[in-house]
Amino acid sequence: MKITTDNIDDFATGATVLGTGGGGDPYIGKLMAQQAIEEHGPVDLIDPRDVPDDALVIPSAMLGAPTVMVEKMPKGTEALSAFEALETHLGQEAYATMSIEAGGLNSTVPIAVAAALGLPLVDADGMGRAFPEVQMVTLTMGGVSATPMSIADEKGNSLLVNTVSNEYAEAFARVTSIEMGGACMIGTYALSGAEVREHAILDSMSLAHDIGEAIRTAKHRSRDPVESVLELTDGYELFAGKITDVERRTEGGFAVGEATLDGIDDCEGRTFTLDFQNENLVARDSERGVVASTPDLITVVDAETGDPVTTERLAYGHRVRVIGMPCSPKWRTEEGLDLVGPAYFDYSIDYEPIETLQQPTND
Repeated sequence: MKITTDNIDDFATGATVLGTGGGGDPYIGKLMAQQAIEEHGPVDLIDPRDVPDDALVIPSAMLGAPTVMVEKMPKGTEALSAFEALETHLGQEAYATMSIEAGGLNSTVPIAVAAALGLPLVDADGMGRAFPEVQMVTLTMGGVSATPMSIADEKGNSLLVNTVSNEYAEAFARVTSIEMGGACMIGTYALSGAEVREHAILDSMSLAHDIGEAIRTAKHRSRDPVESVLELTDGYELFAGKITDVERRTEGGFAVGEATLDGIDDCEGRTFTLDFQNENLVARDSERGVVASTPDLITVVDAETGDPVTTERLAYGHRVRVIGMPCSPKWRTEEGLDLVGPAYFDYSIDYEPIETLQQPTND
């Protein structure tokens, strides 16, 4: 498949659905990718199974608080600077780039890098969704190091980080992102084709495209776009409501907060809360308690259009629907839950798969 200016909207929309509220503003990333494709030509999306075992793949990403990116527009050269700095340090030309997570900006920044450098994009990512911290990738479970990591900002500052663990990479990179104005671009998790196939989430970019295409097609045919998404992802509609309160703050390099919804339609008379740290982490219904939690995917979409709403765009009065989708089985292992389960984020709840939580109760 080729990524072109004609289908970039589908990739951006679908990746934002998978991004669970995080991953950066899709509009900004889409503009960056569009410009790069217009200047340099389409990007080949390649099957990870076709990447040579010893080929070098360098993921590209934004690091920081998504709320910052709403006002701090990237210059456009930061991602390239970070990518090329890591290539130089490793002394090897990259065969391809890849998304480190599925998310609006972080699925489209690699497209811009690929177009500008004439590289293919691997149909895979490191999460199958978005998570707030550097070490929260399936690659960590596979022993792939986040460093050496290159970091660059819009002012021209750049540096290279080497750490003894991926958790330290998160700590040092987060401080750096704050000093760079709350957001920066990185090249990280350099890995081989063999490691991509063994440890990454495969076919996630083509899934993002299919989700975006399904939403667009449903709207044109006056069908329910949410139902189309749920069919593709084996997902569930968790709630329909109007946002009545949003408490949001930028803290420690993250967008942290809670959104409250009052039910509409079949959910009238109930309330719903969403806790987020860049991404939506826990969803609670006033009648049913916890209905979904990390690492399963929780996404807010516009009630009418089905377009995804990121956490920095949650606003009072917005009528939305909340959907939940099963995560990759990799995250449901003991090691996966240690990295991204509720306990890591200090929630005193045990993880239960969304399929279990959505089973009818015998009341």
